[in-house]
Formats: sequence, C-alpha cells, structure tokens
Amino acid sequence: MTVTSTTENLVRRFADYPTTWSYEPSARWVRGFVGDTAIVDSREQILVWEPRHKVPEYGFPVADVRTELLTPSDAPEPDLAYYRPRRPVRQWFDLRDGDRVIRHAAWQWDLPELEGYLGVTWFPGVLDRWLEEDEVVFTHPRDPYNRVDALPSSRHVVVRHGDRVLAESTSPVVVYETGLPPRYYLPREDVRLELLTPTDTWSECPYKGYATDYWSTEHPEPIADIAWSYPEPSIPAIAGLIAFYSERLEVTVDGQRVTPPAA
Repeated sequence: MTVTSTTENLVRRFADYPTTWSYEPSARWVRGFVGDTAIVDSREQILVWEPRHKVPEYGFPVADVRTELLTPSDAPEPDLAYYRPRRPVRQWFDLRDGDRVIRHAAWQWDLPELEGYLGVTWFPGVLDRWLEEDEVVFTHPRDPYNRVDALPSSRHVVVRHGDRVLAESTSPVVVYETGLPPRYYLPREDVRLELLTPTDTWSECPYKGYATDYWSTEHPEPIADIAWSYPEPSIPAIAGLIAFYSERLEVTVDGQRVTPPAA
C-alpha cells in the first residue's frame, strides 16, 4: 500500500528549503585563488541559503577577503548565472589582481543580519580554484545536509525515445541525491550508443566530479544532451556508466514509468 495523501497527523517529508534566509556555521578552511593569489582565506565562514534555494553560497568575514583588490561595481545585466545570488544585492564588486580584472566577482548581501560578510563567486571559470582544506571543490560549496548515495541494483531499467529502445539493463547503479529525482546509471554495453550522437557538452558537480561525456539523440525528434557520463568521478561506482534524463525520455523501472518531477 502506498500513502497518497496527507492529513493533519501525517505529512510528507521533503528536503527543507526554508522560505526565509538561513545559514550554517562552517569550520572548514576555505580558500579561493586567482592565479597564486589567495583572494579568500577563511576558517570562520558561514553557509548562506537564499529563501527556497537548494544551493548555498559561502559568506566570508570581510577580514578574510582581500578587499583592497575589490572595487564597487554596477549590477550585472542580465543575470549572470545560476550560481549567483538570485536576489538583488546591496553592492557588487569587481576584482583586480595585477592586469587581470574579474567583473562581479564578489557581493554584499542586502540583509542587515549578513552585515560584515561578503559572497565571492564559485561559478565555473571566474576564480581559478577553490579549496576546502586541501581538496579542490568546484561549482558551489558542498551542502552538509545534502546526501548522495550510489547503490548497485538489479532493477530492470528501460529507456525509450518514441518507439526506439535506447538502453535496457538489469544492473544499474542508482544515484539518490537529496532533493533530486533518482538517476539510473547504466553499463555502456547496455546502451545503444549507435543511436546516440556525442556532443562537446560538459558539466561539473561538487559531489560527483566532471561529466565530460554527453550524447544527444536525433530520432524520432532531436533532443540535445539527453545522456551523460562521468569518466573519473568522485563516486567510483558510477565511473563510465551512462545516465539519461527521465524528464525528457520514457524511462521505466521494473515496468513502472519514472514520473518526471513537478515543475
């Protein structure tokens, strides 16, 4: 039996994305570099979540940021990217290190409680690298409340595009990540690669690593970057396996179609 409704006494538990700003102290040693220059060197930062936002940013004490390299800047137009503050900020800053100028590298939140803290972007390709302790971390800070499990399974997974079967496997590795739908990573021998077209797309994840292999499909209609793989992931269990977007294809697991998440 499956519970399909909630009552006053029983509600479904979801990953908690508060409707207000939230924070979490962090004791990690965090550094951000441009070339060999440590723009940030902090052991007393906080993680800051904007309301209803899954991904945090670090808030660094002003004393831990090379503020002499920052110059006040106008707000960027249009919005720069996903891993930037989503809400208007009090002040943006450009960063200058020698002859190198990085536009909109840092900001001050427009929130009295965050007075004395600065955000510095983790967006790929802006600063050169970030370290938590001595480990390189990229894309965005890791959320201490985010869990990623990669579990070998014997479920029967079938991936279809129209009347074509793109993949079928009984030995997937299922990746369960907090707040995201399950992803089914399939052995390459169970994927019909002749029906897929490699692309130059790549992506990165602070939990799984670099996905440098992507594929599109052309028939019955084109769908770009429908599948991906991590050749050398941080989670060894998914190395070289191929996953598909269940939101954009028909994916069945043990005969039941995977329901795309609500928009």
